[in-house]
Amino acid sequence: MFKHILIPTDGSELSNIAVVNGVSFAKESNAKITGMTVTVPYHYVAYEVSQVDDTEEQHVKDMKAQADRNLAVFKDAAEKAGVEYSLVHCSSDHPYEEIVNTAQERGCDIIFQASHGRRGVRALIMGGETHKVLTHTKIPVLVFR
Repeated sequence: MFKHILIPTDGSELSNIAVVNGVSFAKESNAKITGMTVTVPYHYVAYEVSQVDDTEEQHVKDMKAQADRNLAVFKDAAEKAGVEYSLVHCSSDHPYEEIVNTAQERGCDIIFQASHGRRGVRALIMGGETHKVLTHTKIPVLVFR
């Protein structure tokens, strides 16, 4: 049914569970998978505490380390299941745009993504990358909760 599945992760516990389940889904579908993570770019004007003392070089190094941690669960699960995979690390203030663009550019026919299920004011304040992906892509999205 599906031939290429995009599985984004932010490294959270729920995302890691979704990754493992997404890899299992890919194995059952005999599909290849792309795992991706999006980290924040360096800003000369800081809006996050972690950027206050960072030089651009240190920030890039820290984000690379975070991306490696985020994608390690994906890599381990894919290798254990024997599923063909590739990894993508993007840097953007808008992860949903990178998710949608990567799915299109790589020819994915479905996005398998976790949702934290925030509702009401929490959803407005914290945002919802999954919701943004759902409203900005024409590719089917399987939401894991």
